[in-house]
Amino acid sequence: MAQALYRKWRSRTFDEVVGQEHVTQTLRNALRDNRVAHAYLFSGPRGTGKTSTARILAKALNCTGPEENRPCDVCPTCVAISEGRMLDLIEIDAASNNGVDDIRELRDKVGFRPSEGSYKIYIIDEVHMLSTNAFNALLKTLEEPPPHARFILATTEPHKIPATVHSRCQRFDFRRIPVVEIAAHLRHIATEENIQAEDAALTVIARSAQGCMRDAISLLDQMTSYGAEAISVAQVNQVLGSVASESVSGFVDALAEQNVTAGLQLIHDLLLAGASLQEFTTQVVEHMRGVMLLQMTGDSGLLDDRSPETVKRMEAQAKQLTQPQTLYAVKRFGEAIGELKGGHQPQLPLELALIEIVRGPAALVVQAAPQPVQSIPAAQPVAVLSAPAKEMPASKPSAAPAGQEKAEEGVPVPLDDAAVGRLRAQWNDVLAAVREQCGLKQQAALRAVRDIAIGENAIALSFGNNKFARDMISEPEILAQVSGILAHFIGRQVAVECQEGETATLSAAAGRVVRDEKKDGPDPLLEFAVSELGAEVKDEKGEKGAKRKR
Repeated sequence: MAQALYRKWRSRTFDEVVGQEHVTQTLRNALRDNRVAHAYLFSGPRGTGKTSTARILAKALNCTGPEENRPCDVCPTCVAISEGRMLDLIEIDAASNNGVDDIRELRDKVGFRPSEGSYKIYIIDEVHMLSTNAFNALLKTLEEPPPHARFILATTEPHKIPATVHSRCQRFDFRRIPVVEIAAHLRHIATEENIQAEDAALTVIARSAQGCMRDAISLLDQMTSYGAEAISVAQVNQVLGSVASESVSGFVDALAEQNVTAGLQLIHDLLLAGASLQEFTTQVVEHMRGVMLLQMTGDSGLLDDRSPETVKRMEAQAKQLTQPQTLYAVKRFGEAIGELKGGHQPQLPLELALIEIVRGPAALVVQAAPQPVQSIPAAQPVAVLSAPAKEMPASKPSAAPAGQEKAEEGVPVPLDDAAVGRLRAQWNDVLAAVREQCGLKQQAALRAVRDIAIGENAIALSFGNNKFARDMISEPEILAQVSGILAHFIGRQVAVECQEGETATLSAAAGRVVRDEKKDGPDPLLEFAVSELGAEVKDEKGEKGAKRKR
C-alpha cells in the first residue's frame, strides 16, 4: 500500500522544517546550552509543523548520536521515534482524551522513569480541547514535573488555553508558510519523486494551501493521480475549481473600467464552464489585495509570489481605481464569498457585489439617534394615534399631491404646513399603503404610533411603550418602505425615526421643525381616534367633553 506523500515527507530534523526558523533556531540553541524547558506550548495554524517539530525535539532529547548533530535521525532512538514505536514518547489526542480521568492517568504514570531514552516526552495535541477539570489536574504536574519528563502542548487555538497553563510553558507561535517557500519545497518533493510538474502549477498549489504545508503536499499527491504526464496549471485549476489568472485580471479590469456588462458576462461564462464561483471570488479578493498593497505602498516586492505579468497588470489597475474603491471592493467581495453557497441563483451574490461596487450601494434610510432639538408647545400637540379595534379596509394611495412632480425631478418640495396637513388628513391612506406594500403586521405596528413630530428632513414616530411595534418598523427594509410611502404623500424624501415614549422628538439631522398651525376645523387624526376608538375629549382641567358620535 502506497504511503501518502505528506506522511512520507514529514520533517525528521530541524533542517527539514520549512518556514519556522525562529522556532528551530531557538530550540537548537536551548539544546546546545542544555537549557531545554520542562514545558513548551506550540501554537499556530494547522499543517505548519507543530507536531513534527515536537517529535524532532523528542528525538534530539533522546538522540545517542554526536551532540552537535542532534537529532541525527539514524541512531536506534531516532529511528524508533520516526517509526512510532518509542515507548518513552507518549502522544495524546486531547480531542478524544479530554477528561479529568485521562489526565489523572497521565499524572500517575509520569513519575516512572523512561525505559529506553533519557527523557519521557509527552506530546498533547489539540490541548485546548481539555476540560477545565482536566487542565486543573494537569497544572501541578506541568509546573513541577519529574526531572526526566518534558511536556509539549500543541494547539491551533491558543486563546482557549488558561492563563495558568500559559504561565508554565514557553510559547512558540508557528506562522503560515509563505507561498514561495511552499512552492520551493513542492519542487524538491516533485524532483525526488520523479513527478513532472510546471513551476506555475506548483505556485498555484502553494497559493491554494494558504500557508499550510500539509495541504499543499496532499494536493500535490492528488495531482499525481490525475493521469497526465505532467502537472499543469489547467489541471490544478480544474481540480480546485479555480480559474485562470487571466479571467481574474479581466474581471478586475471590468471593475476598474466600470464596465458592468463585461463583468456580468464573465460571471455567466464561468458559471456555464462549471467553475467554482466561490473559489473565483476568493481569487478576486487576493488580486484586489495586491492592488490595495500597490496603492498603499507602491512596493511591488510585496507581491513576490505573483508572476511579473500579473504584477504589471495590478500596477495598471492600481492607477485606474481609487483607494476607496479598492477598499470597498475587497470588503464587498469578501462578504460575497460567504454568500455564494447554494441558492436558486448561486451567481447572484457575486453579481450584486459587482454592481454595488461600480454603481454604488443602494441608499438606506438611517435611523438617527433621538436628540431633542425643539419641543412642541403643549398648546399645540401633535395628533395621538392608538391601535384601532378593527382593521381599516385596504385602499390605494391617493394621487400624488401637487408639487410632487418637482420632487421626482430632483427639486425638493418645501415641507410646509399644507404638507403636514395632507399627511394628517390622509393617515388612513398611509396605513392602507403600508398594509399593501409591507403587510398586515406592519400596518398593525404602525397603528401603535402615539405621537408624530415632523421636520424638514425627517419624521419621528413614537410608539409609547410598545417596543415590539417600534422594532418591527425599525427594521431597515421596512423603514425604507415606510419612508417611501410617507414621501409619496408629502412630496419630499424624508428619513423616519422610530422612538419609544409618549412624545416624539426630532434629532438634530431633522432640520427645522414644521407644525400644522391650522386651527379651523377638527384635527383629522383626533377625529379618527374619536370615531374609530370611541375616545373622549377632555379639556385642560380634565373635565370630560361631550362624547363624539360617528
